[in-house]
Formats: sequence, C-alpha cells, structure tokens
Amino acid sequence: MSRSAKAEAALALHRFGMGPRPGSIVAIEADPRGALIAELDRPAISELAAANLPSSAKAYRAVTDALAKRQAKAIVAKKEQDAKRQQMAEASAMMEGAAPGTGDMAAKMAAEAVPDPGRPIYLEEARIRTAAAFGAEIGFVERLVWFWSNHFCVSADKIRSMSGAYEREAIRPHVLGRFSDLLLAAEGHPAMLFYLDQTVSMGANSTAGINRTRGLNENLAREILELHTLGVRSGYTQEDVIGFANILTGWTLVPPGDNPEHGGEFTFNPRLHEPGAQKVLGKSYDDETVEQGRAVLRDLAANPATAAHVATKLARHFVADTPPPALVEKMSKAFLDTGGDLKQVARVMVSSDEAWTQPPAKLKRPGEWVVGMVRATGITQADPTRYTDGQVLLGEPLWRPPSPKGFPDDEASWIDGMGRRLDVANNFAERIAGRTDPQEVIETVFESQVSPEVKQAVGRAESRQQALVLLFMSAEFQRR
Repeated sequence: MSRSAKAEAALALHRFGMGPRPGSIVAIEADPRGALIAELDRPAISELAAANLPSSAKAYRAVTDALAKRQAKAIVAKKEQDAKRQQMAEASAMMEGAAPGTGDMAAKMAAEAVPDPGRPIYLEEARIRTAAAFGAEIGFVERLVWFWSNHFCVSADKIRSMSGAYEREAIRPHVLGRFSDLLLAAEGHPAMLFYLDQTVSMGANSTAGINRTRGLNENLAREILELHTLGVRSGYTQEDVIGFANILTGWTLVPPGDNPEHGGEFTFNPRLHEPGAQKVLGKSYDDETVEQGRAVLRDLAANPATAAHVATKLARHFVADTPPPALVEKMSKAFLDTGGDLKQVARVMVSSDEAWTQPPAKLKRPGEWVVGMVRATGITQADPTRYTDGQVLLGEPLWRPPSPKGFPDDEASWIDGMGRRLDVANNFAERIAGRTDPQEVIETVFESQVSPEVKQAVGRAESRQQALVLLFMSAEFQRR
C-alpha cells in the first residue's frame, strides 16, 4: 500500500504515538519509522519529572495514618457528645425529646475534618501523566507505558494511594528493558500484592497458617499465569496454580501501623511461607526464600508461550484487533532471541511492513482519543479533575480497570460508547472554539491528511464548535 510521506507520518503518530500535534507530521515525515526508533533510543524517555510526588509506600502510609486519625477523632467525638447528652438528660427533663443520633453526627463531622490525602495524590499523578502524553513529540514510549500499565494493571478503587506511583515505580523504568525485570517489578510491588489479595495469603503449613488457621489465596499466582505471562489455554493446570501460590506465600508488605518509616514497602515474611519444594510446570523449586518465587517468574518470562502472548497483545493494541500472524511471529521471535528485550520487540514491530500495511481501522480507546483530541489543539496541560471525570464518563476511568484483565482492546468493547464520546467532544469544542480554528487544525496539525468528506463537512458546519465536533468525531481522530 503506497502512501505519501505525510500520510505515513500521520499514520505513525496515530498508530504508534499519541496523535499529531502542531508541527509533528512535518517533523517526522522524512523518516517516520526512523523517528519512532529514535524515540526508543532516547535516554530516560519513559521517566516522569515527579519529584513532588510521594513514593507508593509513603502515599500508602499517609492515607493509612489519615484514616486512623479519622477513626480516632470520630470515636472521641461520639464519646464526648454522648456524655454531654447524658448529662443534659439527667439535668433536665426537657431533654427527653432530644434528637437521637447526635453522637453519630458529631463523629461524622470530626472524621471529615481530617483531610483525605489520597485524592490530591491521585489527581496530581493524573496531571503529570497526562502532561507527559500531551507534550510528547511522538508519544510512542508513552503508549508503551500505557499498554504495560494496563497489562499489569492494579485498581485505584482498591489501592488509590499507590495507583500512580505503581506505574512510575514498577512500569516506567522497565518498558524498554527486559520483560523479566518488568515482571519482577510488577508482581513484587506492594500495589499488586494488595490488589490481588496476596497480603492475606499464607501457606497452610506455615507458622502463621497453623497458628491462625488461615490459608492460601490463589489470585496472584493465577493472574500471573493466565494474564501476565503464559496466557489462557497455554498448558498450565490447577496444580500449577496451587504450587505457584504456595511459592508466593510470604510476599507481602510491611504494615504501616507497625512501622512508620517502612510501612507499605515490600517484604518477604518467612512466617507466612509454605515450607518445602513446590512444582510449577513440571519443574521443582526447592529454595524456600523470596528467591523461590523470583525463580518461577524468570522461568515464566523465558517461556515461548509468554513470548507469543506478549507479542499478540502488543500487535493487537497497536496495529489491529486481529493482528497479522507474520507480525506476531516476528515479534515473538525477537522476544525469544533477545531474552525478552522489550525495546527490540518494539523496534521489530515498527520496522515490519506488516505493521504499516493494515488500514487505519483500529478504534482508539477513550483515553487515547481524548489525548489525541487535546494534542491537536496545542494544549499541553489539563485540569486533572475534569480529565478523570471525563474518563469515568467514557467508561475508562484512570487506573480503574473492571478486572485484573485490564481494559479491553477491541472495537466491540468500545463502539457502544460513541454517544458519550460525542458528548465529551461537544463539551470540549464549546470551551475551545473561541481560540481554535478547525481549518487550521486540518491544515497545520494534520497537514491536510484527512478525507475530502471530513474537509467538506467541517467547511459546511454552522459554527466553529460544530466544525470541531465533526472533526473530533471523524475516523481520522477515532481510528489508527
């Protein structure tokens, strides 16, 4: 399929980046594939300037401390109010008609007087993340961060204080490194352990398991095998899940109430660990320390099924719902040949003709579409409250996937939400119509790489707002 240089550059920005912004098509049109590879080689490209944000453990401690203070203040306030009511009731018969529940109201007011640090942390994480997407020259690496964050997802509904820091600490440092390092970082991060209930898992024959008569939780082991590495129907059994779950016992976090300096950090607790050798996929793992679990993860990272699973998901995300088998095979081979070097896998993807010959028919997920829409207007900052509220409306709330499987990556899962996208596009267009010319967006941002039908519709619109909405809802914005 032959394309002009500008069309190839536009496809590169849509398919692999965050969408065109002013000047970006012109900047890469001489060599779009080379520009994508050059971004992969840029030092520290996946890092964020987030010096003002707390680590995941520090954020977790702050929220836990605030909740403890709320509870304490509520208890004290209720006791004080109940004591006053009792004194007044004894002093005057007129108090017999006093409204019940006054102590509960006082407790509620006292608790609410203690600020919740979790939401401000979440919003600041969202602001910095979106600013990186808006300001990226191409955004290929940012897209990789988003992909891997969804692959190894956690949910802010369960662990809001850590959700943004988890992405910064476990995902960003490793998206261009080896898959084994990314896997170890994600599975051993306190946010993942908390999200998948690993913190309550203990071996039946461990010291804690015998004393507390509590048992095994299989969630983390199962999701690692099914979602993060091998994939479904890849040959593992329920016995493998159980063996792996036993190996992972002891992986937990330091209770914040017990340790104000290190609470919320990862720790291996031998008292929770199931003793003895365990088998996973036919191999026996004898080491009874934290290295037992790490050894399994390294072996899973090197498994050919993992290579095929990862390559398929990457190609599906970037190229097509049904990715070309030849592309998946090339990426899987690169994964195995390089020991899981994710930069090389990404390089093979954008260097392969199969990644470029597919028509731009892949429907963007809501978050990608919103960022692309904002980038086209030249805006580089967004109100995090408005942005996160909009993501909720569009069905892709930030760091809040519906399940450990993450957000889906196929058209069928998102096409019914086009009506909500229209509402968001209309609201955004209303706010920017006074300073954004749709014709200028077509000519200087898209370099006229839009269909004649879109140009005609925009030209015939009755207002700038309507013209912008037509542009934002066009296939050129919605698909890659």
